[in-house]
Amino acid sequence: MKKIKYIIQREFLTRIQRKSFWVMALLGPFLIASVIILPIYFSTLEDKEVKVIAVVDSSRVFVDRIPDTQNLKFRYVENVNIARFIKNFQEEGYWGVLFISHVVTYSPNSVILYSHGQAGLTVKYHIENALKKEIEHRILAANGIEDLNKTLEALKANVNLRMIKLDEKGNQKESNTILAMIVGYASGFLIYLFIFLFGSQVMRGVIEEKANRIIEVIVSSVRPFELMMGKILGVAGVALVQFILWIVITFSLVSAGRALFFPEISRANSEEVIIHSNSGKTVNEFSQLPQNESELKATAVFEAIKNIDFFVILSSFLFFFLGGYLLYGALFAAIGSLADNEADTQQYMLPVTIPLILAIYVMINTINNPDSALSFWFSIIPLTSPIVMMVRIPFGVPYWEVALSMILLIAAFVFFTWFSAKIYRTAILMYGKQVSYKEIWKWFKYS
Repeated sequence: MKKIKYIIQREFLTRIQRKSFWVMALLGPFLIASVIILPIYFSTLEDKEVKVIAVVDSSRVFVDRIPDTQNLKFRYVENVNIARFIKNFQEEGYWGVLFISHVVTYSPNSVILYSHGQAGLTVKYHIENALKKEIEHRILAANGIEDLNKTLEALKANVNLRMIKLDEKGNQKESNTILAMIVGYASGFLIYLFIFLFGSQVMRGVIEEKANRIIEVIVSSVRPFELMMGKILGVAGVALVQFILWIVITFSLVSAGRALFFPEISRANSEEVIIHSNSGKTVNEFSQLPQNESELKATAVFEAIKNIDFFVILSSFLFFFLGGYLLYGALFAAIGSLADNEADTQQYMLPVTIPLILAIYVMINTINNPDSALSFWFSIIPLTSPIVMMVRIPFGVPYWEVALSMILLIAAFVFFTWFSAKIYRTAILMYGKQVSYKEIWKWFKYS
């Protein structure tokens, strides 16, 4: 055990002192924070250019019916030849020409926007919605409905399906399927990514020492099993440090980005706290106030977030990440011992990667049906459980299923470590030979 401790220390310090480790430790959070912040920020940026669009309405139905916006201005022109007008509209100061045919009410494709620049979705949806609203008004008027606004308002209906989970004792708990899907997918995919990332580090470390013949010196004083375990646990320590750094730095960057790019949100939250503290009302009293549709959706999301057991999510992620890595790390170490260079590992990688690829496919099915028989069995089988079980946990999984999955994962780690050690101790000193699966099976049967 003392020798394993020295190997762990060597593997840990060697990797953590590399520049590549710190580049990834610092660059990774910036990439993750950018993926979170920048799309939201860019979606809030508005086009500052004022587009003046000439409207040629041959039906004369939509005159002054398309409202202007801050960046869109509509000017209605009459008595023009559309074929000639679209050739020189820019000279008259127009950004584009909107042609509305007289058959628009029964031919939806008869509305055309001519422009030299590409119109964005905002322009497209604004024009479409304005025209559809006017057509609906005229259809209602043709059927003798006079108070159009009141009728249209009455036709609107909102349904917000709330998700309430009942436990075995009948206790109710608010849930949010979309939020659970996002948390589950992100957790499962991160475990898949980390297993490959750090498992391959173990494999490359073994190949490097074997290629440089350093391994011959090391095994003269350390048993092959101790060397393999030291490598696996040493890289596990590096993985934990990098993971903690990613979490802390990413959270800090996202918080800073929120304050920098969305100051109005931070200001609104501060004002809300002041209002709550000065009003004398409790949160429950505020929740009884009338809410519109967007407020109801926001309340449901925040309620679902509040009901997420983050301790269970994070502790489960840590366990299944370490369990999955240790299991596959042992297999990657065995593969590294079988090859003289990384190119030779491809023939041995297929049996190891197939379960991980299957887990990704089942993960997609699990998001849609987390309680299916397929999801259950793949969350129990140790080779796929680290990914699939992490997808199921945010949806709510009985404790006995999680416990069974964890126990089988530990047992599988012990078995595959023992199995890999049998391969490792024989293959680590072999050079220049392609080992067949038949030979590997013979090594496995050796005492």
